[in-house]
Amino acid sequence: MTIADLRPDGAVLVDLGPVAQLRAGRLLLRLPQLVIGLYLFGASLAMMVRAGVGTAPWDVLHLGLIRHLPLSLGQVVIALSFVVLLAWIPLRERPGIGTIANALLVGLSADATLLLLDAPEAMAARVALMVGGVVLCGFASALYIGAQFGRGPRDGLMTGLSRRTGWSLRAVRTALELGVVLVGILLGGVAGLGTIVYALGIGPLTQALLPWCLVRLDVED
Repeated sequence: MTIADLRPDGAVLVDLGPVAQLRAGRLLLRLPQLVIGLYLFGASLAMMVRAGVGTAPWDVLHLGLIRHLPLSLGQVVIALSFVVLLAWIPLRERPGIGTIANALLVGLSADATLLLLDAPEAMAARVALMVGGVVLCGFASALYIGAQFGRGPRDGLMTGLSRRTGWSLRAVRTALELGVVLVGILLGGVAGLGTIVYALGIGPLTQALLPWCLVRLDVED
């Protein structure tokens, strides 16, 4: 996240350490935006799970893991987030406040939403719920990224591998997501229409919405 996404007011997406993130100001706007974005991100994942027509690639792996572990979906999301963070160490990625918040809040939100949300019976309703989940995920991603508190664990893995291997972000993301889908399927997770819609739609949605959610920092690097 070192390259700028510019808005008319000059807001730029930057890469700051935890202390610099706090010193950058506008915390009364940025902190609530971070928390809301992460909560909505977890809720969007739960919507896709309840739709039952395919989930985001990493959630194929999460759902495969819960078939073998005495953990809820959210607990697996949290546990795997911290496992992924261990891979940041050799990659020399720098976690931020949002990195740790992401690791904890997304899983908690997903479990809370699953408790409240029932799976629809009609296929049309299930597809609509899945599409709504993808759109909400794009908006939630723009919110928490736009708050400028750092990358999530899985995004940091992607950027770190890209920097160390010289591969493009797109190539690394594709390889990672194909890998987690295949492992998830082997563990009993299920990919489907929602997995394809998510893979094709989440990038363009987040890119389109990010300029509207990006917070201008008082100190930009």
